[in-house]
Amino acid sequence: MNPSVGDGSGRNSGEDDFAGLSWSRTVPREMVHRSSVAEVLLTDVRPDRAGGFEAAACWPRSHTTFPRDGSDLHSPLLVVETLRQLGIYLPLRYFGVAPTAHLLIRDLHFALMADREPRAGHGGTEVACAIGVHGVRRDEDGAVTGLRLEVRFSSGGTEFAQAGGGARFLAPDAYTAVRARHGSAADPPRPDAHGRPAPGTLAVAGHGDVLIARRSGVLAVEPADPRHPFFFDHSSDHLPGMVLLEAARQASAEASGGTLLRPTAGRLVATRFTEFTPLARIESVPHHRTCVFRIRQGTTCTAYGVLGYGRHPV
Repeated sequence: MNPSVGDGSGRNSGEDDFAGLSWSRTVPREMVHRSSVAEVLLTDVRPDRAGGFEAAACWPRSHTTFPRDGSDLHSPLLVVETLRQLGIYLPLRYFGVAPTAHLLIRDLHFALMADREPRAGHGGTEVACAIGVHGVRRDEDGAVTGLRLEVRFSSGGTEFAQAGGGARFLAPDAYTAVRARHGSAADPPRPDAHGRPAPGTLAVAGHGDVLIARRSGVLAVEPADPRHPFFFDHSSDHLPGMVLLEAARQASAEASGGTLLRPTAGRLVATRFTEFTPLARIESVPHHRTCVFRIRQGTTCTAYGVLGYGRHPV
C-alpha cells in the first residue's frame, strides 16, 4: 500500500483529529525492530485525511532506563524513541521497504514545549502523533532508499513536542558493501567499571545505564552493559544513534557538574558509523542553557550535535 504523502503541516493537533486511533495493543515488535514487546511504544499507525499519517503511542508511567528526576515528567528521549519507531514502521508498512533492509539514522532533532508536557499519571500516557513525510528518495528501480519525517506530538488535545529526522535504507548486500569500506565490525569491548561517573550524577537509574567513561584522560562512549535492555535490545555491529544521543546527554551532565540533566531540545547528525572500536571520544562543551557535542574516532568526526535545556533552550 502506497498512499499519497503530504507534509501534514496544515493540521492543528486536537483530540478530534485523532478520533479512532487505538491505544489498546502494540504494533508487531518486528515492525519497529524491537525484540522485547515491553519496549514497543506504537499502538496504531494509519494514513490521515491530509495525505500524511497519524499514530498512537503509549508511554509507560515508569521506565527503568528513564527514571523521572523527582518530577512527574517523562524522559525527553521517549520523544526520540517514538520518532525512531515511526521511522522504521512507516517505511516497512507503507513504502515497500523490505524487512531485510537496514534502516539507518542520518540525523534527528526534537523540541519540547516545557509548559505543555503531559504528566505521568496512572498507567501509561496516551500520545498522538501527526506525521508528515518528505524527501522520499528512490533508486533507478523505484525502490525507496530514504525519506524524512516531521512529527508533532500531542496528549489530551495539547501539542507538546515536535521531532523529525532523516533515514536511509540499504539492502543487505549494499549494507555489507558499505560496512566493508569502513573495515570489519568488532564486538563491543568488555565493560570496565573503573572511570565511570556515579549514576546519580547523570540522572540514570543504575550502573548499567551509564554509557560514558574516562579513559586515558578523555571521555569515551563506552556502554557499561553491552546487552542493555533498551539501548541494545537487539544486536548491532556499530553504536546505535540512541546510544550516541544518550551518551551526549550524559557527557553534558558530567561537563556541567550535574546542572544540565534533562534536555528539552536537541539535534544529532551522524556523518558515518561510530564503531565499537577504536575508542570513540566524546567532546562536550556547555554554554549557558546549551551543550555542543562531537564524537570522534581517531581524527574522524562520526557524529555531532547540540542539546538545549530549560523553557527556552535555544
